[in-house]
Amino acid sequence: MCNFVSMNVEELTEYCQSLKEVTTEILWENVLVFKVGGKMFCFVPLDESLRMNLKCAPDEAVELRERFASVLPGFHMNKKYWNTVLIDGSVSDHMLRDWIKKSYELVVCKLSQVARKNLGL
Repeated sequence: MCNFVSMNVEELTEYCQSLKEVTTEILWENVLVFKVGGKMFCFVPLDESLRMNLKCAPDEAVELRERFASVLPGFHMNKKYWNTVLIDGSVSDHMLRDWIKKSYELVVCKLSQVARKNLGL
């Protein structure tokens, strides 16, 4: 562990909600879900140690798992595109924000041109 200060759920929420046109809801009774254009890009179970699921490009998903012990195949998700990231202080908050932003951008890119235009993205 590198002894980085770990982001907490409030900081994670604040960052996700700072991205353009993000909506937030609670699904499955206890999972905080962040969406853009109605599509998930990050979700956080609220009843366990802090972790989040993020969408990744397939090659990057594998690379991050190999490089970081705190990055695992996406729990309950398509493991080709999703990683579960344990927020345990082993990865800097800056890097976590970068991964969240990349997940957001991947989802935005998959929205239809009309949807992106309607959202102003």
